[in-house]
Amino acid sequence: MAVILSIASGKGGAGKSMVSSNLGLLLAKRGYRVTLVDLDTGGANLHVLFGHFHPKATLTDFLNRKAKTLQGVAEPLPVHQNLSLISGTGETLLTSNLPHPKKKRLLNHLRKLDSDLVLVDVGAGTHFHTLDFFLFANGYLTVATPDPTSVLDLYRFIKLAAIRRVLSAFLARDPVATALSNQEFQSIQDVLNAVGQTNEAGTAIARTALESFHPCLILNRMGMASKVNTLHLQQMVQQYIGTELHVLGQIPQDEAVERSIRKYLPVVDHNPTSPAARAFESITDSLEVWMESNLSVVEEW
Repeated sequence: MAVILSIASGKGGAGKSMVSSNLGLLLAKRGYRVTLVDLDTGGANLHVLFGHFHPKATLTDFLNRKAKTLQGVAEPLPVHQNLSLISGTGETLLTSNLPHPKKKRLLNHLRKLDSDLVLVDVGAGTHFHTLDFFLFANGYLTVATPDPTSVLDLYRFIKLAAIRRVLSAFLARDPVATALSNQEFQSIQDVLNAVGQTNEAGTAIARTALESFHPCLILNRMGMASKVNTLHLQQMVQQYIGTELHVLGQIPQDEAVERSIRKYLPVVDHNPTSPAARAFESITDSLEVWMESNLSVVEEW
């Protein structure tokens, strides 16, 4: 069964798809069979980053049952034999509105993909579909830039994802879920307090749901003057959300990235000696160590 890594950001423009494409290629080069899945609602562009302008099949074909399996719309990418892509389209999830049966079918098929690792680009924002796709994974990667609004949006995203995780621990018609569904919360502790007031036994269920929620952070487009107080961000996440935020690394502002995008290639392939490519190598090293410690990923696939 594939190990799924979700990749998200609090706002658009953080470089999430660029990060997905480069990490996917590096992991493929390291021997993992990797499938990239583009679930970026309304902004699917992973296929473009590989110069794959006209996919033979997309996620729409699976959702509309033109393809019986999700594996059936996965296409190998010529950049590496271990790398495949399931392309999205700008209209894929918006026009289908993804009712629960379609959503459940999609999530079930993600687990069945014939890969070692599945990297899911879930898009930006805090729509509940985005949060559910993010939380469905085994590991959670987030991307932010040094822009203060990007950092704040990321904090908000992580907070809402944690709350969504707690809510999902209860059945839809459970009194706890009903009591929490229309409330606003400033912290996970507020959620836990509300759960305890509704059902004392529910507090243990909520805490269990949060135990394995440990998102990772990748900082993108870091310039010479960029300053992101990652320690403060980690402390905020720990204090108000009650979980650990692990920083995988930083990608510097690098013109090589823009040039690689114009050439429709990941920078790790187009210019492997560039500062950005070297940063991706380091981040992938950290990611492998993190996976071995947290996901029990087998070294030899």
